[in-house]
Amino acid sequence: MNNALPVPDLRGVSPSLVRLTHVIYLLHAFAVVVGVTSSAATVAGGFVFGLPSLLAVILNYIKRGAVRGTWLDSHFSWQIRTFWFTLLWLVLSGLVMLTIIGIPVAAWLMIPVLGLWVGYRVVRGWLALSGARPVGG
Repeated sequence: MNNALPVPDLRGVSPSLVRLTHVIYLLHAFAVVVGVTSSAATVAGGFVFGLPSLLAVILNYIKRGAVRGTWLDSHFSWQIRTFWFTLLWLVLSGLVMLTIIGIPVAAWLMIPVLGLWVGYRVVRGWLALSGARPVGG
C-alpha cells in the first residue's frame, strides 16, 4: 500500500522559501536549547545574543522581500518581532535589576517568563509553518 504523507498546499510559495523558513525556526530553536542547557546563559539571553538567532534574524532581513505579500511574510514578521521584543524585555529586565527591589523580580520572574515566551513563539510559529498557515494575528 502506498500511504504517502499528505503534502500541504504551499499556495504559490516557492518550496525553497518554505525550507528557508524552517531553517530559520531551527536556528531559533537551537538558540533556545543552548539557553536551556547552558549554565552561563538564560533562554532569552541565548536567543538574543547567540549566533544561531543572530544568523536567523539576518536571514529574515535578507529574504524578507522575497516573501512579501505571501503567507510566509507573517512568519518572517513573527520571527523578527520575537527577536526584537526579547531584546527589549531583556534590557528592561536589566534596568529593573539595577534597583535593589528589582533584582529578585527580574532574576526570578521576568527573565524565566521571557524564556518561556520565546520558546512558545518558536513552537507556535513552527507548528503554523508545518501546516502551511500564516502565524499570529
